[in-house]
Amino acid sequence: MRRFGAPDYENGCYTEAERSVSGMVQTLVLPLFAAFMVAGCVAPVDRRAAPEPPSGLTPKTVIHAKRHMIAAANPLAAEAGREILRAGGNAVDAAIAAQMVLNLVEPQSSGIGGGGFVMHFDADTGDIAAYDGRETAPASATPGMFLDHAGAPRLFMDAVVGGLSVGVPGLLRMLEAVHADHGRLPWADLFKPAIELAEKGFPVSQRLHTLIARDEHLSVFPNTAAYFLDPNGRAPPVGDRLTNPPFAETLRLVAEGGADAFYEGRIAADIVKTVNGAPRNPGDMTATDLASYRAVRRDPVCLFYRAWLICGMPPPSSGGITTLQILGLLQGTDIAKATPTSGETVHLFSEAGRLAFADRNAYIADPDFVDVPTAGLLDPAYLEDRAASIRYRHGGTALPGRPAGAEARHRPSDSDEHGLSTTHLSVIDSEGNAVSMTTSIETAFGSRLMVRGFLLNNQLTDFSFTPTRNGVPVANRAEPGKRPRSSMAPMLAFDARGRPVAAIGSPGGSRIIGYVAQTLIAVLDWNLDIQSAINLPHAMNRNGPTEIEAGTVLERIRGALEARGHTVTPRSMTSGLHGIVVSADGLEGGADPRREGVALGD
Repeated sequence: MRRFGAPDYENGCYTEAERSVSGMVQTLVLPLFAAFMVAGCVAPVDRRAAPEPPSGLTPKTVIHAKRHMIAAANPLAAEAGREILRAGGNAVDAAIAAQMVLNLVEPQSSGIGGGGFVMHFDADTGDIAAYDGRETAPASATPGMFLDHAGAPRLFMDAVVGGLSVGVPGLLRMLEAVHADHGRLPWADLFKPAIELAEKGFPVSQRLHTLIARDEHLSVFPNTAAYFLDPNGRAPPVGDRLTNPPFAETLRLVAEGGADAFYEGRIAADIVKTVNGAPRNPGDMTATDLASYRAVRRDPVCLFYRAWLICGMPPPSSGGITTLQILGLLQGTDIAKATPTSGETVHLFSEAGRLAFADRNAYIADPDFVDVPTAGLLDPAYLEDRAASIRYRHGGTALPGRPAGAEARHRPSDSDEHGLSTTHLSVIDSEGNAVSMTTSIETAFGSRLMVRGFLLNNQLTDFSFTPTRNGVPVANRAEPGKRPRSSMAPMLAFDARGRPVAAIGSPGGSRIIGYVAQTLIAVLDWNLDIQSAINLPHAMNRNGPTEIEAGTVLERIRGALEARGHTVTPRSMTSGLHGIVVSADGLEGGADPRREGVALGD
């Protein structure tokens, strides 16, 4: 929890005193800027026109509202959240109602069988809080749980399908904790929209149909196949009405009994039975694993970026630190003056990503098991020194730095996350409270195991499959009770008065970090409206090849990047950015044209 204090900054830029303090200390004791957008720091610019979204996508336009707004990954979820806001609910209430609907209409992406993270701003107190609902490994987990009989890492999808990959779900405990601290409407009321939709049915969207049709694992388990496939093994057609009475009953139990109804009793027993009895990759989760799960309220990680304070999730998510590192590494560059799709912009952004991911892979994991040098990683002096190589670096693989607090021998690189079917929603209510929430069941359809109308996650495959490298334990190896490292990056940005100016996040595995960092730069540096920022073609580097979004104008600068030493890989980048920006005229909302979400407000 952070609280804004009195101004103590010179001209909206770092003072020499501030440069000498670690990143963590500044978030604890240093206040926001007294002045901003002044000469020598960052200058206000006119709104720029942004390129059209990638070819083949339908452009979306920015949505305006005066009172409140929600941006979510499905229109039905956004409508549920807006109705809660209209009924007097606040940002937390709307987020919970929308998330329950997302579980129903976007089951491949998130739900009560998974976990997530919430960033929350309380307009009354100025508090910024981070809520950790990440799944945990059962007591039976071992560092080598994803090695084959020969001691080699298993293929990713071989480990995903079945009970072994299922972590103890954290979403409901987290939402209950956030609601207890900040909710306004009764808990039970927030489940009514999803219960009604589950019973009456909802139309199958194009995205859901496509993902069901191309998934070869849904037929493995009878319960899952019976819900998603017809008797001939085909996906339901677009527009077909899908009902889910078992899920409605599950939500009724949770609405009446709170999260305890999920973590104890009949639902918990069915989860354990399903995980342990999976005909493929059975797991060893117990009732005790479920009953002992706790969500954690953590201090957010924050960094001053030019005129703004940016805050995100701390470990076990790498999303907050790594996004902030990218911004911090670019602090001293001229990226604010560059054209968004120029070779110079992509070079600067990619090199910052390369350095940030080198640190991420070496140092970030569950802080209850690993000493993460968070303060050192966010120390402005460390980032300024590390950024010195950005101008002249020419591709290759960066080594991790040596931030203060790091062990003498850094940990080797961990595996990557594959959470491509995550979801994100942002809410700002009429009082200025803000929620940025990212949730996930990891891959599309998670473990493919279905219980009482919802899918179970496969988040344990976010642990490193290789537990040691060169005799050194990998930070993100599996251990009992440990939370696998994530890249989810729900972010909040604040102005000099401590008012929220943006709530942003995205799905996309470890590419989430690049998506979110780019969008923040587009809004704050390039002064794009939120929809234009989301529409931008993506480019990033995760300490490997420089990835550019296929089918976009960035393919025109491939040769220029290669001439600078970049190994360039065009690829599809299906982000799912959903953001809200506070402007002089009210609220602006945007939703990613690469998915089916919308922003709605009044």
